[in-house]
Amino acid sequence: MSSNLMIGRRRFVQYLAMLGVGGQALLRSGNLSAAIAEAKDAVSSAPWPEMTYRTLGRTGFSASRLVFGCGAALSKRPADDLLNAAFDAGVNVFDVGTSRYYDDAERNLAPFLKRRRDEVFLISKAMLPLEVGPDETVSVADARSAAAAWLKLMDESLRELQVDHVDAYYVMASHNPSLVASEEMYGAFSKAKAAGKVSHLGLSTHQNAQRVLEMAIETGWYNLATIAITPGGWYDWADRTILEGSPPMVELQPLLDRARAAGIGLIGMKAGRFLAGRRFFGWGNPSAFDEYYDDALLASELSAFQRSYAFVLAHGLDCVNADMQHHAHLKENFVAAATSHEIFA
Repeated sequence: MSSNLMIGRRRFVQYLAMLGVGGQALLRSGNLSAAIAEAKDAVSSAPWPEMTYRTLGRTGFSASRLVFGCGAALSKRPADDLLNAAFDAGVNVFDVGTSRYYDDAERNLAPFLKRRRDEVFLISKAMLPLEVGPDETVSVADARSAAAAWLKLMDESLRELQVDHVDAYYVMASHNPSLVASEEMYGAFSKAKAAGKVSHLGLSTHQNAQRVLEMAIETGWYNLATIAITPGGWYDWADRTILEGSPPMVELQPLLDRARAAGIGLIGMKAGRFLAGRRFFGWGNPSAFDEYYDDALLASELSAFQRSYAFVLAHGLDCVNADMQHHAHLKENFVAAATSHEIFA
């Protein structure tokens, strides 16, 4: 039997199973999305593993090593079935962001939060409305203006989320070390914290990440940092590739260890994005990180994306943030985060 025929037969059997399970779920719940999710899970032969957890720096929160990145998944429509599936499996950190960037994501997360707010760690974020290069020194006046705008965006986030408090609010897309060390920004956060709106200050960075993280360590103000990093080194947001000249992640581990020792919980993002490739270059680089892996990881049953997540979790990160827009994707990422410690034991 040809390989194509075998694949076709396997898919046909899976579709039959999905129709049976999904139809029953649809009759039971009346929810088409939930029925599809249940059907997809039914055809997967591997059970869900137990999630593992790591304390997120000075927050003291015991976080699932997989963070649900809600921005893209919820930007256009609700996805309560996906959020509930993640929570039921053990995911307890949910990361979203301002409507100025993620459209309706915060609003679409609100119904889930009404049921689970006290059981999850909630992160939201906003970019500073300030045009500044990564190496510029920001004036006090500009920093004060940016800080005031950031506080207004935080208030918008609280209204969209229909909550009065977030566990952490980030300075999103941080790339300028002088802003990271700005007394005006820290003062704005302290004001919001005193008002009961937020507990922890964090940042996310896709650009100039090493210098940004070093400055965050130096200030002692930041309890969380979400960084764009891959097994091959820093991720370059501008080119959607590995930053030219970046050392591989194993050589960055001392910096990551220093950040964690300073009380900063480290969450990775874009760990496997480069593997997806780009439209004009063939859509896919599945072996891009293989040179950084040992034989055990290469011989594992994990997919290329799962390997990238498992690797970064084993080399300095507390958690990994993943954008998951369907049930199969959630489970794939969940397995990688939950079992990475076993591969690198």
